[in-house]
Amino acid sequence: MADPGLVPVPSGLGGTGSARTRSGVARARWAARSWWLCAAMWTRSTMSYRASFAMMLAANLVIAFLDFAVIILMFRHTDTLGGWNLPELGFLYGTSGFALGMANLLIGSIDALGERIRTGTLDVMLIRPAPALAQLCAERFSLRRIGRPVQAAAVLAWSLAALDVRWTWDRVLLVPVLLLCGTAIFGAIWVGFACLQFWWGEAEELQNSFTYGGGLMLQYPPTVFAKDLVLGVVFGVPLAFVNWLPALRVLGRPDPLGLPTAFQYASPVAAALCVAAAGVAWRAGLRAYRGTGS
Repeated sequence: MADPGLVPVPSGLGGTGSARTRSGVARARWAARSWWLCAAMWTRSTMSYRASFAMMLAANLVIAFLDFAVIILMFRHTDTLGGWNLPELGFLYGTSGFALGMANLLIGSIDALGERIRTGTLDVMLIRPAPALAQLCAERFSLRRIGRPVQAAAVLAWSLAALDVRWTWDRVLLVPVLLLCGTAIFGAIWVGFACLQFWWGEAEELQNSFTYGGGLMLQYPPTVFAKDLVLGVVFGVPLAFVNWLPALRVLGRPDPLGLPTAFQYASPVAAALCVAAAGVAWRAGLRAYRGTGS
C-alpha cells in the first residue's frame, strides 16, 4: 500500500537526477509540514489545561534530575568511575539525555505503531493526504516531554563549565554536531525498530531496550563495559556515535578499542546511514502491510 503523502514526479522528468532531487526535497518539506501541523494541533489541545501541563512538566523535570542525583551520590564514595570524573560523566549524561529526549519529543509517538497495526487504525492514516510516518511521529505530541532535554542541557552546560579541557575549534564544533547527530541516530533507531512491528507485533520492548536502554548505557563511560559490548555499539547498532566516540576527542580520552581517530568525527556518517536504514525499513514495512481486510 503506497504512502499517499508522496509528491509525484512529472512523467517527462522521472529519469533525471535533478527531478528526483526536487521530488525528494518536496516530499521532505511536505512531511515536515504535516508533522508540524499535527504537533501544533495536539499542543493546542494540551495547552487547554495549562495547570495540568505545568504540573506534568515540573514532575518530568524533577524525575529527570533525580537520575543525575544518583550519579552524584556515587561520587560521594569515589573520585572516578572507570577513570572518568564527575564533570566528564556529566558531559556523557547531558549529551545522551539531550539526544534521547529530543528524539522522544519529536518522534517518540511512533511507539503506537504496533497498536495501530493490531486494531487496523493504521489504514486511516494511509488514506489521509499526508505522509503516514509524519502522522505517526506527531500523534499525541506531548510538549511536556521537553523536560528531559531541558534537564540534560542544564547538566551539559554545568559539565562544560567544570571540565578542564583545552577548547580547540574541532572540539567546540563537535559538541553541537554530536547533539544533532545523536538525536538523528536515536530517532532512526526508534523508527527502525518500530517497523519490526509490521512483522512482529510484540517488538515494542525490543525497541525500548535500544532507545531507553541505550540512552542509559551512554550515560556511563565505555571503560566500565566489556569490550565486546562496546564493539557491538560501534559496528552493530551504532549508539557509540551518539556521544562515546566524539566524547573521546572532546575530553582528550584514549580510545579503549584503539580505533582510528576518524571514528571520533564520524557521527554525521553514522547518522546518515541510520536514517537511510530506517527509511528502508519503513518502506519495507509498508509494502508488507496488508491491512485488516475490513
